[in-house]
Amino acid sequence: MDRPRDGPLALLLLLLGHVITALEVPLDPKLLEGLPQPPTITHQSPKEYIVDPRENIVIHCEAKGKPHPGFSWTRNGTHFDIDKDPKVTMKPQSGTLVIDISGGEKADAYEGVYQCTAHNELGTAVSNNIVIRQSRSPLWSKEKFSPIVAQEGQSLILHCRPPAGLPPPIVFWMDNNFQRLPQSRRVSQGLNGDLYFSNVLMEDSRNNYICYARFPHTQTIQQKQPITVHVIDMDSLNDTMADYFNDTDLFSDKPVDERPPSFMVPSGSLSSTMVLRGEVLEMECIADGLPTPVVSWTKLSGEIPGHRASFQNFNKTLRITEVSEADAGEYRCTARNRHGSVHHTIRVSVKAAPYWISAPRNLVLAPLETGVITCRARGHPKPSIRWSMNGLPIEDAPKDPSRKVEDDTIIFSEVQTGSSAVYQCNASNEYGYLLANAFVNVLAEPPRVLTPPNKVYQVIMNKPALLECLSFGSPVPAVTWFKDSRSSMLDGDPYEIHKNGTLQIHVSQAVNSGKYTCVARNNLGISENHVYLEVKEPTRILRPPDYRVVHRNRDVLFECKVKHDPSLVPSSTWLKDGGELPDDERFRVDSDSLTIKDVTESDAGTYTCVVNTSLDQDSASARLTVVGQPDAPTDLELTDPGARSVQLTWTPGDEHNSAIKKFLIQYEDALHQSGVWHNLTEVPGTKTTAHLKLSPYVHYSFRVLALNDVGYSRPSMPSRQYMTNPAAPDENPSEVKGQGTEHNNLVITWKPLTGLQANGPGLLYKVMWRQQDVEEEWTSVSVANVSKFVVSGTPTFVPYEVKVQAQNDYGHGPKPAAVIGYSGEDFPSAAPDLVQVVVVNSSLAEVYWEDVPLRSVRGRLQGYKVHYRRERSLHRHNSHHGEQRTESFGPNRTSGKIPNLHPFSVYSLHVTAFNARGEGPASTTQRFETPEGVPSVPSFFRVSASDLDSLTLEWGPPHERNGRLTGYTLRYQTVNSSHDLGLLEELDLPSNHSSVTLHNLHHSTRYKFYFSARTQRGSGPAVTEEAVTILDRAPAVAPAFGNVSSSVSEDGARISWEYWGPERHLYVEYIRDNSDEDWHTEKVNGSQFHVLKGLKEGLAYKVRVVAGGQDERSLHRSEELLVKLPAVVSPQVDIATQGWFIGLMSAIALLILILLIVCFIKRNKGGKYPVKEKEDAHGDPEIQPMKEDDITFGEYSDEDHKPLQGSRTLSSGTIKRDGSDDSLVDSGDTQFNEDGSFIGQYSGRSERDAAHESSEPPSPINAMNSFV
Repeated sequence: MDRPRDGPLALLLLLLGHVITALEVPLDPKLLEGLPQPPTITHQSPKEYIVDPRENIVIHCEAKGKPHPGFSWTRNGTHFDIDKDPKVTMKPQSGTLVIDISGGEKADAYEGVYQCTAHNELGTAVSNNIVIRQSRSPLWSKEKFSPIVAQEGQSLILHCRPPAGLPPPIVFWMDNNFQRLPQSRRVSQGLNGDLYFSNVLMEDSRNNYICYARFPHTQTIQQKQPITVHVIDMDSLNDTMADYFNDTDLFSDKPVDERPPSFMVPSGSLSSTMVLRGEVLEMECIADGLPTPVVSWTKLSGEIPGHRASFQNFNKTLRITEVSEADAGEYRCTARNRHGSVHHTIRVSVKAAPYWISAPRNLVLAPLETGVITCRARGHPKPSIRWSMNGLPIEDAPKDPSRKVEDDTIIFSEVQTGSSAVYQCNASNEYGYLLANAFVNVLAEPPRVLTPPNKVYQVIMNKPALLECLSFGSPVPAVTWFKDSRSSMLDGDPYEIHKNGTLQIHVSQAVNSGKYTCVARNNLGISENHVYLEVKEPTRILRPPDYRVVHRNRDVLFECKVKHDPSLVPSSTWLKDGGELPDDERFRVDSDSLTIKDVTESDAGTYTCVVNTSLDQDSASARLTVVGQPDAPTDLELTDPGARSVQLTWTPGDEHNSAIKKFLIQYEDALHQSGVWHNLTEVPGTKTTAHLKLSPYVHYSFRVLALNDVGYSRPSMPSRQYMTNPAAPDENPSEVKGQGTEHNNLVITWKPLTGLQANGPGLLYKVMWRQQDVEEEWTSVSVANVSKFVVSGTPTFVPYEVKVQAQNDYGHGPKPAAVIGYSGEDFPSAAPDLVQVVVVNSSLAEVYWEDVPLRSVRGRLQGYKVHYRRERSLHRHNSHHGEQRTESFGPNRTSGKIPNLHPFSVYSLHVTAFNARGEGPASTTQRFETPEGVPSVPSFFRVSASDLDSLTLEWGPPHERNGRLTGYTLRYQTVNSSHDLGLLEELDLPSNHSSVTLHNLHHSTRYKFYFSARTQRGSGPAVTEEAVTILDRAPAVAPAFGNVSSSVSEDGARISWEYWGPERHLYVEYIRDNSDEDWHTEKVNGSQFHVLKGLKEGLAYKVRVVAGGQDERSLHRSEELLVKLPAVVSPQVDIATQGWFIGLMSAIALLILILLIVCFIKRNKGGKYPVKEKEDAHGDPEIQPMKEDDITFGEYSDEDHKPLQGSRTLSSGTIKRDGSDDSLVDSGDTQFNEDGSFIGQYSGRSERDAAHESSEPPSPINAMNSFV
């Protein structure tokens, strides 16, 4: 019975656990919908909540319950009435408060302690006390610092003392260029932000030591005033003080003495600190001393926890995370240098705020049941436990005889309906508190089985099986199990029913497979569920990998043959030393093996094959041993010293199962190349001594490497140093060359001697030169530490004799031989003349030119370059502009061929001469045209329709026409079942056709087609296709397009159609009638019509509609439609149809109507009747005349739809508008009275037009008022 407590089984039983005194409500949404539940706090703000004064304050409080809970708040212990503060709102269906301080309110006015209460008819839950505090980033107090003068070697502390902020700032030191100051064991920043110097150096002098404080909550950085530090040595200090006091030697001439360490922080030899459990402990020890001390840490009463401890700040700070009680004790830091050491002991005590041992859990009971709520917490000091019910202290809560409080436990006995409530447990000590809500919910519910029905469980034979029967009910249901026929209840060996209803079969066998039924009962009802168990064969490795010994760089193979249940799918994984295989392409994993290519020493280890199925796994391991290199030789000894030789002996190391083949002897020259090792000689693996030939003036150290079949050993330890005496150089520099880089210089270069070749100190190079056949005397100069010399002022491209000789303090090297070099070249000064182009064929042209004069080359002529580019194609549908290309030819050539030209194109070219310096001027540009060529293959060719005796073929023009297409050639012949070809027939087709239907073909016959395009030069390559006429005539396929029609208007030709096909990509294609152009294509945007614009008047066009698939290949085409556009006699516009003319006529008619009305009124009244005075007397504000300044027409504002400048509004400040989004009122172009009568002006002016006019046009409203 111990197995259920192990591994995943224990976790499963824990999750499913149901005991009668602690019924859990399952988190089934459908179940929860119908169950009443007291409130539960689901989300709340942290206890310490620091808010940003620039943002609104949001205090979270979310809760769930049935019915949904209501919310209220207290502030500083009293009710917080949010309705009295308009700045405070509560989110709907939530208790979250939002305090709006965007209007300038101070965030600190809302500081305090807040607590949220969530309540419904079953109880009240409360949140933690949430302390709201405003983040603060106070300014640094202004202060001026005098320069700090420190003697070199002394210690120094630069204080930061940042202002106290909330939360505290992060401190760092930088200069005035915002570069962090470098820190080291000597200079470092302490935990308090001060900058500590264990000893100062002259380089520490600077005037920009600046301490910065970054306040993380507001992301602001503040700066302390810069601090200036002057570090002076003793001589400078004496001079300064002597000048001041008119005296000498006020201080000793000796520098500051080296001294043993002493601690700057902390002070004394003993200190103490307290830290809370779970927090971070930081201890620091910063020492003064010269030389700079090294700090180390130990724990006197135990070990420093390695996995949680880290040493920071150059070992000056010990940091321990997640502190526990075991971290208490005494820690010692020790600072050491060569003059002594000093210790400091830090006594650490660990306290603890309360933490949960067993937090109270929700309790669901049936009437008359018994239950317990426990609240156990620890802390240091021990926390006190206080209980509340529905937010009230439990001693003040209504009495309940079924409830008994015993310290950290509440016992409920024979609970009654209506006893539901929320209980609060508060565990607190001086370092903090814990608050938890747990409800008691008294329910009476019939059983429900929550495990999904017909669930299938799979288990491996001989393994335990667990069949769930997760149920809910109140009282807790009793669960029984049956198998197959339900003849008897399952109980006893091999079955066990756990308290949560789970059925366990300890050792599963094939006979245990089948259907199982679980039944849940209580006094309110019964519920049952069916599940199925399948017992599978185990997975086994039949052929495991074997132990292997492999040479380096060889291959190795591990096998892993597996047997498994046929219904399970296995997957294999290989591990190396318990981890993943290296990410290396040398490792190849197959279905039943692992291969490692080119094995290296790092591949040695244990390889494990792991085979997994969804139910089980098996594994097997084998070790790989890789034969390695030999160990390094030892005991090197030098004997028989000579002027230029010495004897070296050694002892070989372990061969590691592979015989040593040879030894490699290397040397290091400590005088010239310290730390660099060079190969000197090799000796057979059977010898352990070598006679070495040496060079003068070298400080030799020797080492030996051993080589076997695996590789070289590590180098031996170096021998003692052996020095040879200096001598004159034995050789001169090699690879001497003379070559100019400019037209007036000569650069002499050479390969310098190595330190080994120098043979002595003072190595110089004597550089000598003279112009060949012109100068007799050598000009020379001696240089050192360079490998080239530049002779300036030379003639252009003339020969020179050059020599370089080595010399040192002990003599000259051998007499050097002279080499011939040339001074620098200049660009050619002349272009090739008489350039001609002869076009050979459509893709090849030949260019001819004359040699440039030799004197104009100004160097060594390397050849000629022909630069040419394709300017355009002669075909009007293909205007390519190719990039420039170049063909190079030798210096003796005066002609060259230009291959790979495009037929039917215009080219331009020019020719240049070039030498080592570059190209000369270009010749006159020549243009030529290539003739037509044969076209490329058609872009596509396919059979689009097949019938009993006909085939329809479609094609596209070639991508490269290479001339004017004159037509297409179609050849075809029959192919019988034995692949014999019939008589070849040929058909010529016009160039502007893209399809053809072949009639009168044989039914049920295969045809082979050869299709090519042709120009005047002939036919291009053919594309082939085969197709078969159908055996029987299939039902006619309904056309995809219908009712294709056209109409012509001023906007263009409108093409309409109906389409019944599935394709969504529709196009309209058109071509000028009787033209060989390509079809033009325009895409249709999901409609059944399309307007073709830009067609020329007086011409006829063939138009068709095409449906294409995702690959844009045409699948259906409509019949071609001929559209004729009428010729336009005159481009004049009918003024009677223009909008401005209609508007002008309407305005004139309106003015005439108003004039007639006024005349009629004056005639009837018999005298003057000023309309304006009557309107003034009427007093209706909506028909008051508008002043000229009130109306500005023709202006538009695009800034967030702001009202037009000077626009009129109603008295309410809003513009009346109907529900239409496109009304004239919205557009700002026209104004209306309430009855809809026109009182404004249509303005068609753009902003550009308004900008060019000097004044606004007169308003019709003003004209009307002045007229009346």
